[in-house]
Parts: sequence; structure tokens; C-alpha cells
Amino acid sequence: MIRCFWLRVPAPARVLAAALSLSLLGGCRKEGTTAAAEGAAAAPPPTPVMVAPPEERVLTEWKEASGRLDAVESVEIRPRVTGHIDRVTFTAGQLVQKGDVLFVIDPRWYRAALATAEAQLARARVNLANAEREWERNKALQKTRAISESEADQWRTRVEEGKAAMLAAEATRDAAALDVEATEVRSPISGRASRPLLTEGNYVSGVAGFTTLLTTVVSVDPMYVYCAVDEATYLDYARKLREQKISLNADGKIPVQVQLPGETGWPHVGWVESFDNRIDPSTGSIAVRGQLPNPERLLVAGAFCRVRVPTSLEYKALLVDEKVIGTDQDQKYVLTLGAGNVAEYRAVTLGESVDGLRLIRAGLQADDRIIVSNLQLIRPGAPVMPLPPSPAAAATKASGE
Repeated sequence: MIRCFWLRVPAPARVLAAALSLSLLGGCRKEGTTAAAEGAAAAPPPTPVMVAPPEERVLTEWKEASGRLDAVESVEIRPRVTGHIDRVTFTAGQLVQKGDVLFVIDPRWYRAALATAEAQLARARVNLANAEREWERNKALQKTRAISESEADQWRTRVEEGKAAMLAAEATRDAAALDVEATEVRSPISGRASRPLLTEGNYVSGVAGFTTLLTTVVSVDPMYVYCAVDEATYLDYARKLREQKISLNADGKIPVQVQLPGETGWPHVGWVESFDNRIDPSTGSIAVRGQLPNPERLLVAGAFCRVRVPTSLEYKALLVDEKVIGTDQDQKYVLTLGAGNVAEYRAVTLGESVDGLRLIRAGLQADDRIIVSNLQLIRPGAPVMPLPPSPAAAATKASGE
């Protein structure tokens, strides 16, 4: 059984207790307010940061595409006469000059045919000379009417027949001489030869339509590079060309630069040789052909490469390090040093990458100071303390200037 006892406190005592409670509560509020003020006074100091202006360069914008190298000239080497290969005079991959002998076909039968043709030509000349002498004698007899007109016509006809026979013999002799010359299969161009597809002793055909492929030769200097650009890019490019907003080389041609796999930079420089005459409706692109000097023979027909052509004139551009660019949903930004040494949010429009830097198309000025360190510790509007450049950095900048 629980019993409750009520303590009866006199009224003056209750008044005294209430006053004491109010006094204690007032003391607590005062103490709390003082602690808040002390916390505000103890705010963290500004974050030390390094700042740098955007890098300013004079550059040209480029459009890149995948390309393929090809030879300017490519020839299939086939014989013009039939016979057995007597000799192969080159090795696989050898550089040959125009007119060099690559194969020799056994010429003995063709030399014999040439000798026969020359003998027939000599006979035709003798017959013609005899017919001309007979005609000269009979012309005098015709004047004295010792022979009839019919007989004179016969002697005149024999002369004309002799001339025709001699011309036919000369043509036969020339054809036989060409066959003898064709037994030496020569390269019609200068370039690099492929491997011999047939070796000594093999029988080859020179009959038209059934000729035997012996090897191929491709030219090596200069070289063509082919790439394709989409329709929208081509139309924009054509408009810029009309408006003279494309950088040209010293010869007034559109420059083209090529990079092979494993190379850095764009060491191979040439020019745009031509655009195709139509846009391919199946792909929506147009073929572009460039021409490149190849004195060191580094460019090989059939190789794939990267190709770029200029899409603007030279202009002063601002570039920043990729590491200082932040992402805010779909917006790119950098932090700059604002008034009062606070971090300022600056939205930027990016361009292409250039030597590890990123082109800034809009959002920055050349005199802006970009925060480049401690970016993970600060937010827009936070106080910062810019640090002076280190002596090493200053020395590097001075040496570069």
C-alpha cells in the first residue's frame, strides 16, 4: 500500500524558490550567448591556395578523323609475251626505278622471229628495187609506143606492190623487235616492288585477257591519305572556305596533318588535294584526299592513321589545365579568385584538348586568376588566401619568357 504525503510549504518560501529559479535561468542564457559569440570568433582561417592566369596561345582549331594511306600510283606487272621466266632481277620489297628490269623471259624464240622478219624485209626491199628498175626501162618504151598501155600499167603496179610489201615487212620487223624488247619486263613507275609471284622456270602467258600477274609496284613519294567527313561538317567547312575563315599554307592550299599509330604530335604535313564530287547517300559522308611528301619512306600504302585539317584561322586562345575544371551536373566550371579573396564560381564553355590543356571558348578573361590548388577543400564563396608563386616556379617562368 502506497501512501502519499504532502508537504505544506508556506507561501513566503514558495516565492523565494521561484525567484531563485528565475535567477538561475537568467544566468544560463547569458552563459550560452557568450559561448556562441566565442565560436563565431574562432571560425577557421582562409584556405591557402595557388592561383594562376589562363595560358594564352595563338593557335588554330583542327578537325580530326580516321584515315587510310594509299599510293599515288599502283601497277600490276604482267608480261606482254608468252614464255618461260629466265631470270628474276629484284627482291621482295625492293625500291625500283622506272625502267628497271624486273623479269626476263627466255628471248631466244623472239630473237629468231626478229631475224626472220628482218630477212623478209630485206627481200621486200630487193623486190621493190628490181620492180623500180624494170619500170624505168619500160617508161622509155612507153614513150616510143614500143609497149602497150596495159603492159605499162602492169609494171607500174609491180612497183606499188613492192612498196606495200616492204611496208608490211617493216611492220612485221617492228612487231618482232617489240616482242624481243618485251622479254625484259620493266617497271613502268618508280616505287616499291612486292614479292615475285613466280620464280625462274615458270611459264607465263602474255595473251591479252589471260596474262599472268608477276608482281605489283606502288609509288612511295608522295602518298595519298583518304578520310571521310560527315555532310554537316563538309557544308560548314565549305562555307568557311568561301568566307576565307580557314587557315591556308604558303601555297594557298588547305594543310593536312597525319599521325601514325605510336607517334606523338603531327609530324607528317601535306595539303588537301581534292574533295569527292558527291556525298555518299548510304553513309552521309564525303571523301577527302590529301597529299603528303614521303621522303623518308615512313608512310606505307594501306596503313591507317589519324588525320586533321584546320577549321579556323589563327587566333589568341585561353587554355587551362584539365585538373582545375569541375563539373556541376551538365555545366563545367572553374574557381577563380574574386573580390575580397573569395572563391568565385565561373561557368565556362570548353573546346578541344591541346597538349594536355583544355581550350576555353567562353567564360574566362586573360587577366582572371584561377585557383589551381586545394580545390577539394573549398567551395564557391569560401574565403581563400592566395599564395605567392614559389621561387622555382618563378624561375621556370622567367626562363620560358
